[in-house]
Amino acid sequence: MSQQPNLEYTSLQKIEEIVKIQSSDNGVRDVPDYEKRSDDLKKLSRVISTYAKAICDALYADLGKNELESQIAEIGFVQGEIRHTLKHLKKWMKPKRVRTPWVLMPAKSFIVSEPQGKVLIISPWNYPFQLLFSPLVGALAAGNTVVLKPSELAPATASIITKMIKENFDPRQISVVNGAVDETSKLLEQKFDHIFYTGNGHVGKIVMRQAANHLTPVTLELGGKSPCVVAGKPDMKVTAKRIAWGKWFNAGQTCVAPDYILVEKGLKDEFLRELTSAVSDFYTQNPIESNDYGKIINQRHFDRLTGLFKKEDVIFGGQSDREKSFLAPTIISADFNHPIMQDEIFGPILPVIEVDTFDSALQVIARRDHPLAAYLFSGDDQMLKDFSLKVESGGICLNDCLMHLSNPDLPFGGKGPSGMSAYHGEKSFEIFSHQKSVLKRIFAFDLSLRYPPYSGKLGPLKWLMRWLG
Repeated sequence: MSQQPNLEYTSLQKIEEIVKIQSSDNGVRDVPDYEKRSDDLKKLSRVISTYAKAICDALYADLGKNELESQIAEIGFVQGEIRHTLKHLKKWMKPKRVRTPWVLMPAKSFIVSEPQGKVLIISPWNYPFQLLFSPLVGALAAGNTVVLKPSELAPATASIITKMIKENFDPRQISVVNGAVDETSKLLEQKFDHIFYTGNGHVGKIVMRQAANHLTPVTLELGGKSPCVVAGKPDMKVTAKRIAWGKWFNAGQTCVAPDYILVEKGLKDEFLRELTSAVSDFYTQNPIESNDYGKIINQRHFDRLTGLFKKEDVIFGGQSDREKSFLAPTIISADFNHPIMQDEIFGPILPVIEVDTFDSALQVIARRDHPLAAYLFSGDDQMLKDFSLKVESGGICLNDCLMHLSNPDLPFGGKGPSGMSAYHGEKSFEIFSHQKSVLKRIFAFDLSLRYPPYSGKLGPLKWLMRWLG
């Protein structure tokens, strides 16, 4: 197996030891209190700040990320998640009182959030820091121990993550496993109490099958072809700028990037004029020289992307350099039978397809798998309302792209092929917690109706059950 440079893979034997060390010796779990969880999150924040420059350097080495993109979408995103969690953690942890039926009185009923236990988090390469540490925040807030599996395709970031965790955290609480298929397969053979995976659907099915061997619950954050509709006479200049930013942020390697455009008949020419203008303003006429535009993760993905279109398809862009893993922001003309419309693009190519009406666009989206995100740019309030009600997707953002991810009070996750379960904010705390039901009664008022012998008790018992719940 060929290893990525500068990244030491974890031995298969060591993987078993790493998972085992996070198990209690006597089987009784030590549940961390609020102070411990709060301290852990504050420590994580300090560590991230200390290593911020090294993280940015690693992201640039792996993906050519501009420092601003690294700050707002990786480091700053996670720090914001920590701040939000610290602000609300005490409330989230507090047992929730619920109603108790009269027939059980005197008693108290409440729900306690307890840690799932040992958690495995597997992250992808496109946001190799954020998509590992954002779920880590929720896992620590919920009181779990965690094994982190960074992406081997982003070796510089994986290396700095390993250094951060090893030098600052007890391996009984947080450990890192590095590797590729063999190491990940070995990890999935171990028994965890929850597995959180972000990546593609093919591997997601493998994760789910392996988790079934231990009946381990999973969170799957996958992807799909996120549609973007332009209809109903929006502000076209702002529309184009927001779509261009959302599509070519991280060189199009974003799971919720607009995958294809459905533009209402009569608007295509104006839209393309404003879109090409926005791209040129953002990345200049020679984007390979731009400090604000990243690169494709590796040559294998470069070859995949450049094989999705032909020269005659290109409306704008199309320049490439395999040695530099560079593919310019590219706009192409396509139809629904075009090869690029079969699977998620996950790169800087944007097909633009004209549809007759807004309703036609809704029908196109409905015939496809539920996407992770869906976008509509429109000046028509009824269209905006219909889109949010009729389009089935993980999330919807109206008149903007990607920005719904920045609200920690909005759960983020897919539906069907685009994912299972959701996280961010309180939702992260919930998925890494077990909601345990507790009923507390006292010894007084012990009714004899419940005990044998039952002769003559059915009538009074039915009455009690009917009127006292």
